[in-house]
Amino acid sequence: MVATELVVQLYRHAVRVNPTTVALTFLLMVLWVAAYWGFRFSVFLALLATLAFNYYFLPPIGTFTVADPQNWVALFAFLVTAGIASQLADRARRQAADANQRRRDVERLYAFSQRLLATDNMAELLNAIPAYVRDGFAAKAAAIYLLSSQQVYRTDPTATWFPVHDLQMVSARGEPVIDHDRGVSLSPLHLGTRTTGAVGIAGPALSRATLEALGSMIGIAIERAGAMEKLSQTEATRQSETLRSVLLDSVTHELRTPLTGIKAAVTGLLSDYKLDDAQRKELLTVINEETDRLDRLVGEATEMAQLDAHKVELHMVPVDIATIIESAVEESRTVLGQHPLELRVPPSLPKVRVDSDRVAEVLKQLLENAAKYSASTSPITITAESKGDRVITSVTDRGHGIDDFEQSLVFDKFYRGRDQRYSVQGTGMGLAIAKAIVEAHTGTIAVTSQPGRGSVFSFELPAA
Repeated sequence: MVATELVVQLYRHAVRVNPTTVALTFLLMVLWVAAYWGFRFSVFLALLATLAFNYYFLPPIGTFTVADPQNWVALFAFLVTAGIASQLADRARRQAADANQRRRDVERLYAFSQRLLATDNMAELLNAIPAYVRDGFAAKAAAIYLLSSQQVYRTDPTATWFPVHDLQMVSARGEPVIDHDRGVSLSPLHLGTRTTGAVGIAGPALSRATLEALGSMIGIAIERAGAMEKLSQTEATRQSETLRSVLLDSVTHELRTPLTGIKAAVTGLLSDYKLDDAQRKELLTVINEETDRLDRLVGEATEMAQLDAHKVELHMVPVDIATIIESAVEESRTVLGQHPLELRVPPSLPKVRVDSDRVAEVLKQLLENAAKYSASTSPITITAESKGDRVITSVTDRGHGIDDFEQSLVFDKFYRGRDQRYSVQGTGMGLAIAKAIVEAHTGTIAVTSQPGRGSVFSFELPAA
C-alpha cells in the first residue's frame, strides 16, 4: 500500500507522465513483489494497483467510474497481465529456491560421502554414521537401524525420536517417510534392490530424492566396510599361514642342527671303534655344546611367549646405563670373539629406571646380532647419550647392512635376513625379544642401515 501511494504521489505531483507509463510502473512493482514475497502478495498488489490506476489516472479522475469503454479494456489487460506476470515470477522464485536447495543437498551429500570413506572399520563406521548425518544435515538427532543385526545406532542413546518399530516399518516398506508434524524423516538403506536397514533424521525436512540418496550411500558404505573387514581377515589368515610356515622352517632348521651333532656324537660313542680319551672328550664336548644350544632355543621361545602374554615381572630400579653395558659386554665376550669393541659412554649420563638384567639382555642380543652379521675382525661400537628425558644406547657394526624393505621386518618374530637365513645360525627371535623388553620399559627400538656400510641398532629408555 505504501509503495502504491508513493507511485501515485510521484506521478500526480512531481512528474507528469501518461497513463501507459503509470501502468508499466505498477506492473514492475507487481513483478518485484512476486519475485521476493510470493504470489499472494503480488495478487493483492495487482488489485490495489488496478484500483489506484483507475481512480487517479483514468478519467473521470477521482472516481471509480469508467467512462470510456477502452479504459475497461486497459484495466482488464493490466489486471490480467499483472496476474500472469506475478504467477510467472513466483514460479521462477520457487524454482530458484528449489535449485538452491538441491545444490545444498548435493554439497551435503558429497561431504557426507567423503566422511563415509574415512574408515574401513565396521564397528567405528556404524557408531560414527549417525553423528555424520546429524552434523552434515544440521539435524537434531539421527539413527540407523540394521536388519542383519537388529541393532539401532543413535547419536543420543536416550533420545526417543525414532522408535524401533518405525525404523523396522520403513525397512519393511522400502519407501521414505516424511512426518512434517513431528519433524522426522525416515528412509530405507538400499543396496541395489535389497533393503538392509533404515536411517532416521530429526530436524529440517529433506527432500525425497535426498533421503533416497542418503539411504543408498549409507547402505553402500556399510557393505563396503564389511567387505574390507572380510578382506583384512582373509589377508590376516594368509599372513598367519605364511608366518606358521616360516616358523616351522626356522624351528626345524635350528632344532635339526644341534640334534644332528648330538646324534653323530652319540653314534660315535656307541660304535665299535676304539676311541682314545681325547676323541671321547671331543664328542662329549659336542654333545654338551649342542645341548646348551637346544636349551637356549627353548628358553628363547619360552621368553618370547611370556613377553607376548605380558607375564614377565620387571624389577625396576635406578641404575647407570654404563653398569648395564659393562655387564652385557662381559657376558658377550665369547660371542664377540675377535671383534674389536669400542665404548663411548659419557660419565655424566642420567640414570635409567629399568630392570637391569632385562636391559642387559637387550644389549647382548644386539651385540650377538652385530657379531653374527659382520666380518669376524670388524669393529663394533657401543654408544650412549642423553636426549631430553631419554637415554639412547646404540650398537654399530660394519656388516653387510639391511635394505629398506627388511628394516621394517627385522623386529618381527622369526624373521631372518633373506641372504643369511641359512648361512647364519639363529631362530629370528632375538630382535623380537629385544623389542618386547624395550617396549615393556615404555621405550622404543629402531634400526638405521645402509647396504654395504653396516647397521646401527638403538633403543631409548626413559631417564629416572
